[in-house]
Amino acid sequence: MEQPKLLDQVRNLIRAKHYSIRTEETYVSWIRKFILFHGKKHPKDMGENEISAFLTHLAVNRKVAASTQNQAFNALLFLYRNVLGIEFGELKDVQRAKKPRKLPVVFTKDEIRQIINQLDGYKWIMAQLMYGAGLRVMECVRLRVKDIDFGYGQILVRDGKGAKDRVTMLPEILKEPLKLHLEKVKSVHDRDLKAGFSTVVKQGR
Repeated sequence: MEQPKLLDQVRNLIRAKHYSIRTEETYVSWIRKFILFHGKKHPKDMGENEISAFLTHLAVNRKVAASTQNQAFNALLFLYRNVLGIEFGELKDVQRAKKPRKLPVVFTKDEIRQIINQLDGYKWIMAQLMYGAGLRVMECVRLRVKDIDFGYGQILVRDGKGAKDRVTMLPEILKEPLKLHLEKVKSVHDRDLKAGFSTVVKQGR
């Protein structure tokens, strides 16, 4: 049986470890860039020198942020350690990207309220979920009906950061609007089923 291509091996292992789709896309992207940077050489034929050169290139030539350089490093670490079964030592010759000195901009409660008040419908519900329940964008998008417990006022967030599940609060202000939204969606779904639209199109990851 033919062995899957390298990037497919990366994808398969990431999914087996239940990492998020965002992590999968990010890791595959950095590994692809690493391979292209070194003229499409196979990673098994490269090592610490090539990794150091790539990470230094990101900091010096691309001038990426420290968090971006760390992201690329983690992707390569996953590739070598988990996919290729190769350990590499400390990368001493890497030029580290400078950490930003700017403080993050944080909206006041009044500013957040003004933003949310500009929204309506499901967009308002999503904004309230992200703000009130502390959901990240992808966590909010992937939320399922069975993950919402109206009785306990809780939301089960599956496969969050670090591929971990967690429980967060369901804001009281959202209970009734969310129930009405789910009833409306169910009504549309039932109507579509009666009309013969029962096929679900599966999108690739």
